[in-house]
Amino acid sequence: MTKEDVSEPPQGEAVLGCFTRLSSHQRTVIHQVASAPMPSDCEFSFFNPSEPQCREILQDSNTTIPELFAVLRQWVPQVQKNIDLIGSEILKRGCGVNDRDGLTDMSLLHYCCKAGAPGIGDAEIAAGFARQLLALGADPNLRSRWTNMRALHYAAYFDVPELIRVMLQASQPGDIDATCSDFDFGTALHIAASNLCISAVKCLLELGANPAFKNEKGQCPVDVVPDPLDMPVEMADAAAVAKELRVLLRRALPRPSSPLPFILQPQSIPALSDKAKIQLASMGIRLGDRVAIAGQKVGTLRFCGSTEFSGGLWAGVELDKAEGKNNGAVAGVQYFTCRMKHGIFAPLSKISKPLEKRKTVKTSTTIRPSCRIDSSRTSSKINAGILSRSSSSSSLDSRRGPEARPRPLPRRRISTRQRKDGVSQNPRTTSAMALRSSSRTTSSTTAGPITANLLPTFSSKATWNQTHLMAASAVVKLCVFCLCCRF
Repeated sequence: MTKEDVSEPPQGEAVLGCFTRLSSHQRTVIHQVASAPMPSDCEFSFFNPSEPQCREILQDSNTTIPELFAVLRQWVPQVQKNIDLIGSEILKRGCGVNDRDGLTDMSLLHYCCKAGAPGIGDAEIAAGFARQLLALGADPNLRSRWTNMRALHYAAYFDVPELIRVMLQASQPGDIDATCSDFDFGTALHIAASNLCISAVKCLLELGANPAFKNEKGQCPVDVVPDPLDMPVEMADAAAVAKELRVLLRRALPRPSSPLPFILQPQSIPALSDKAKIQLASMGIRLGDRVAIAGQKVGTLRFCGSTEFSGGLWAGVELDKAEGKNNGAVAGVQYFTCRMKHGIFAPLSKISKPLEKRKTVKTSTTIRPSCRIDSSRTSSKINAGILSRSSSSSSLDSRRGPEARPRPLPRRRISTRQRKDGVSQNPRTTSAMALRSSSRTTSSTTAGPITANLLPTFSSKATWNQTHLMAASAVVKLCVFCLCCRF
């Protein structure tokens, strides 16, 4: 809901009794909420001024203003066609011409624009009473706080072209495109088009309404007309009206021309209020500085102050990217200038300085050269040993064949009694144990001298081969004994 166009009544005078007389230049009053007075033996549930009992209540001085406002809220032809009679009784009781109903926050002029709806009220009677109210000082720009609608918006919504003409005659030239927040900040033409009010649309176009005006969603009046294809068969008449409205509004649109390049004019820094200056100074921000909205969208601060669409301090930001909602204008008021979809408004509390990106310093790590070892001196010795061992083992395997390779003997478990007696039933195990003990003693004492004494006594190649075979067989037996001990 947007900011009201009228000043609020002071505390203590917001609600007054029915006999308080106010002139048209005094502040508006919001009257209490009451129910409609009805005769005790009434057979119908609505108020009918044509009935003698209801007329007696209407003319009774004890009937209060809130009760008469409750009568106006009844949406029946018996009440709406007598808007002038009931409204005159309200004025006689001292109601101000701009006073409001406590339940709907509507004035007599608002009710008058509703009362001309076709099929419910009488447009001529309503238009005549509206002229009377305007002559008494009724404000055509007064908005209802619940719907944010002016009298012109009510006349367009209820398809009353007679009252549209009366309201525009008493308004300023630009008021025909006044917006309403309850209809996505659309104009009276948007309201009439969305409600399939073809008479109101024709009247507004004739009086100079802008058919290319876009609402908050970027829609022209033709875009808000309901799609006739989505309507059921029972609404064939409404579908025909929708088709006619679309053709009418499309023809009223200006012909598209080649768009001119958008050139931003140098903007003069708007004057700041004292409150805005103090707030910006405490934040360390000036107009023209780079700011961030909630830490996400980044742009340039172009405006700071109060607005007509809401109270408090607001910041207008020109975004770097087309992520905004407007071009610096909201509800027809231009607060700053920028490209379309680059402007956005946010509460000043959500504005902050953008976080600076920290420069990452790359630390250079010095790599020390690895110490290389010259293996040319040692590789030959190592390779020679490996080759000699591999060649000797391969030559032995080829001579003896695969059948000459010994297999390890399976280990047999010994019972506890045998362990105590030290007796073994298997001769192979006993010999293995004896050989194991003898190998342990002889391997350490005789292996070294044998190999040391054999090498110098070789005189021929045959003697070398025989000795080599004997040494190899001794090594194999020793390995077999070790494996037997292991298993």
